[in-house]
Amino acid sequence: MTTPQPLAATLSQMPALAELFRLFLSGKHLNRMAEPALWAELEKQEASYVGLFAALGFDLRLDARGFAWFHSGDANSNIGKISRQLALLFMVIFDAQANAGKALQRYTDWLIDSAWLAEVYKQQQDLLDAEGLNADALVELLGRACTLGFAAAEPAGWRLLPAVCRYLDHFEALALAAKDDSDEAYGVAEDDRALDRPDDEESN
Repeated sequence: MTTPQPLAATLSQMPALAELFRLFLSGKHLNRMAEPALWAELEKQEASYVGLFAALGFDLRLDARGFAWFHSGDANSNIGKISRQLALLFMVIFDAQANAGKALQRYTDWLIDSAWLAEVYKQQQDLLDAEGLNADALVELLGRACTLGFAAAEPAGWRLLPAVCRYLDHFEALALAAKDDSDEAYGVAEDDRALDRPDDEESN
């Protein structure tokens, strides 16, 4: 069976198709910082890759901050648990760095090692224990983060990759929602106090 000429021409311009498909299908994120050549190939033929994967039933998304992934609204219970644990891991890492006065927008520059991670565990032990995460589990979870493209392993530890922005966006949305709820509650309290105050005519 021969490949139709237009399709063959399109595929010839997508030399990384098989590699990218395997990567995304495994649930991993592609990061520009970690795999610049593969990212350049994807970016160069973005429309072709997005269109082809869509035809196959996959929603390929590229974020301008430098990462891409197959988006899915469905998740089994195991993936949901891993995602929740990763969210908690990144939250305590960012919280610890904020308390240390580190610039949060430069998170890709941070080197995270086992000793520092153990200190983070001590700081947030109650919270992490509630999720069943001890210091060793945090190390294992960072290994999982590497597999999924959220972090990269180095001889001295790990570095976070741009795909972590997916969690950061979620954290910011939650913080904004909490602030809106707080502001709304404050407004209601102000209205209640106003009802308790006599108006000008009654006070005269």
